[in-house]
Amino acid sequence: MGDKITTQHPAVGIQLSVGLSALGNTAEQIKQALTTPQNTLSLVSGFLPEKQVWVGAYQQPLIKTVPDFLQDVDSRNLRFALTALKSIEADVKAYTAQFERKRLAIILGTSTSGIADNEKLLKQYFVNQADVDVQHYKQEMDSLAKALQLYLGWEGPAYTISTACSSSAKAMAAGQRLINAGLADAVLVGGVDTLCQLTLNGFDSLESLSSGLCQPCGAQRDGINIGEAAGLFLLSKETAPVMLMSAGESMDAWHISAPHPEGKGAAEAMQKALNMAGITANDIGYLNMHGTATPQNDAMEIKAVQTVFQQYDVPVSSTKHKTGHCLGAAGAIEAVICQQVLADQSWLPLHHSGNIDPELDEANYVLSAALQQPIQYVMSNSFAFGGSNIGLIFGTKLK
Repeated sequence: MGDKITTQHPAVGIQLSVGLSALGNTAEQIKQALTTPQNTLSLVSGFLPEKQVWVGAYQQPLIKTVPDFLQDVDSRNLRFALTALKSIEADVKAYTAQFERKRLAIILGTSTSGIADNEKLLKQYFVNQADVDVQHYKQEMDSLAKALQLYLGWEGPAYTISTACSSSAKAMAAGQRLINAGLADAVLVGGVDTLCQLTLNGFDSLESLSSGLCQPCGAQRDGINIGEAAGLFLLSKETAPVMLMSAGESMDAWHISAPHPEGKGAAEAMQKALNMAGITANDIGYLNMHGTATPQNDAMEIKAVQTVFQQYDVPVSSTKHKTGHCLGAAGAIEAVICQQVLADQSWLPLHHSGNIDPELDEANYVLSAALQQPIQYVMSNSFAFGGSNIGLIFGTKLK
């Protein structure tokens, strides 16, 4: 494992991108949040019965209205997506004007879709048996990609991937495949997920929510913080300052919610990404861990990292103590972070500052944000329920 593969990699360029999360909405805000001790999570009420909970909430306003032709699918999830798109919309339209509309595709990831907007109506229906009109389409998984397709007027493939916490990373991989298969000239990829009672109560019932701020790989880790995010990327074959080099995927199917305890599927996904990129583990300058702060996930991920990277002490950190676990959008917002690390070449995201689990303390956690030397490649992991694993590798041309 780790031998260099000399096959040509099918890298695609990240022409435009945007990321909205608890970190903020600009590159400078992202850097500031990830390189300082500031807390970016919020303690809120209203999601869990008679209990406050820490979440990674987006603090800026969303657009207030959607176009008339999208009223049937209007939701906070869609408004989050459109708010993100607005910031790059003019550049997206300018760049894609060179292509036929049928050659422009959209692939997005989500796990919540518009369920939050129907939760109150569903409660009225089930608790009071009230005669309410529940618009189910806004919470269907395909509504997000189809809505953005209508909004942009594109005519190529448009679909949503929903594989829990690997959804948006898999959307990026699917976009790369679509381009390399010659089925699209440009693809809008990424993911959007918003806070809702369904997911918070679901993870609470699994006893997976942290009682405080989550501590990935921490000695006292007790679960996750849920977050929300919108991350969008415009991909094409044209070279860009940061490229999506490769994606490695696996499905270990060990358990409905728990990962394989030895991290076999996770290691397989990382190695496949390295093979596809034609590089070795030693070429990776930073690894953004999935790092949920649950006992089993963190333990297996460190084992997987040790399997793939062997004696190479790759710098690692989890950013979920700053964003929360953004579920279907986790891969996208962490890809935004990786892209920014490569673009800036001056910092790495800090791991949390709490005590590390003695059984996991051999990893090279990022405890100083200053980047000591330029890096060319970074990897980002996303692992989901059912063992749906993916590793993405991003690269840049060093000057």
